[in-house]
Amino acid sequence: MSRQKVRVRIPASTANLGPGFDTLGMALELYAWIDMEIAETTKIHLHGEQLRGIATDKKNLVYKVAQQVFAAAGVEYPELEISMYSDIPLTRGLGSSASAIVGGMFAANALIGNKLTNDELFLLATQLEDHPDNVGASLYGGIVVAFWDGERAESIRIEPNDRLEVLVAIPDFHLATEKARNVLPKQVSMKDAVFNVSHSSLLVAALCTGNLPAIRLAMKDALHQPYRATLIPGMEMILRDAELHGALGVALSGAGPTLLALVDKHEPNKARLEQFLLNSLRSQNVNAQLLWLNPSSKGVELLSVDSEFHTLFEKAKGEVRA
Repeated sequence: MSRQKVRVRIPASTANLGPGFDTLGMALELYAWIDMEIAETTKIHLHGEQLRGIATDKKNLVYKVAQQVFAAAGVEYPELEISMYSDIPLTRGLGSSASAIVGGMFAANALIGNKLTNDELFLLATQLEDHPDNVGASLYGGIVVAFWDGERAESIRIEPNDRLEVLVAIPDFHLATEKARNVLPKQVSMKDAVFNVSHSSLLVAALCTGNLPAIRLAMKDALHQPYRATLIPGMEMILRDAELHGALGVALSGAGPTLLALVDKHEPNKARLEQFLLNSLRSQNVNAQLLWLNPSSKGVELLSVDSEFHTLFEKAKGEVRA
């Protein structure tokens, strides 16, 4: 049964968590909202500072992925009215493009009576992103361990530990994923490969068992962070010393430039950790915004359309904790 109009909420995500390059993702309680309905003429409405510069015609990413879902389901709805609001900053390593892809696909699928399964949406989204970590986290919620071999995408979800909290430092500059990938080597040594396999395996085991102290040992990386540190002033110091200031572990969030610390909710030195992150970046003339976030156990959700969208996004601003 088709719907007249749908509204979805999509969580942000962080990828890699240090050693899990292109395989580990975690949903975060920072959100985007999308309203979608079939229309006579395509109209796209953007709300909020985070969506500045986004296309408002049929080049819009949400519109394009909706059409991919319709094509996969064998239906045609070339004209859509879409409203969007997001608290997820663009090109900062918090999965803004993955949230748009997942949200657009999920909304379009709901609009046509869920003709595709979530696993089929996951494959479509992974094909488009070319890695499964962010889209998996935004779709399924929690922590996602996934792989993509160019044809098949598979994932297993882990429920985040109740004591796990996330502090993100969001620098005031953009870093395109393509630029961050271009600094990576085409080949790595066997030593570095083994280093990451062992640390990523230990991290997954720690997250599955709730062994938070083991995270300190596990969130180390040799495949991407040493190379990307050249693009983010202050990052090297933060990766080296954040654990001395109260972090369980620290990593570059996705391709950056956001830096992410996993923290025990009972950690007494949270203020000290905040100051360390800010001072480390300021010492390199980088200003940053700090946000305390919880992992999101829920992925993308279908919401009731019980208010006008402008009322929704005004209310949404109160859901973010600075």
